[in-house]
Amino acid sequence: MSEGKLARKARFMRWALNFYPPYLGAGVRVRHISADFHCVQVKMGLGWYNRNYVGTQFGGSLYSMTDPFFMLMVLECLGRDYIVWDKSASIDFIAPGLGPVFADFRIDAALLTEIRAQTANGDKYLPQLHVEVRDGAGTLVARVHKTLYVRLKPRARQAA
Repeated sequence: MSEGKLARKARFMRWALNFYPPYLGAGVRVRHISADFHCVQVKMGLGWYNRNYVGTQFGGSLYSMTDPFFMLMVLECLGRDYIVWDKSASIDFIAPGLGPVFADFRIDAALLTEIRAQTANGDKYLPQLHVEVRDGAGTLVARVHKTLYVRLKPRARQAA
């Protein structure tokens, strides 16, 4: 896909995610998706709709703000010949979120090369990725650990 098409796709995905009802209702905003899908930046404000009983960020909202991004990024980077799913996830709550929180997702070419190498013969691969959720002062609020399931689609396995 050409750089221009990829950039338009990234802008459209950012727009669509910002109007996705669960994110709209939780106050999650996708601030940036790089044209190559290697970087995504997300923010979630603190309001009555995502505040828990003790007045901090609701844990489910903290997880929700991080849920689809690694899967979407890897899927967009690898292309249509791959199956990419979230396999498992966990979140470690470190400190209370007392205001807006941010997550900065990054993948690199080395990860994509590793995935392609591990799946070239048709095997599944389960890369583990991590993202930190931080507040505006940079304080660590939560760590999210994701395991993806990646495999070549059957038609791509047969062609190889």
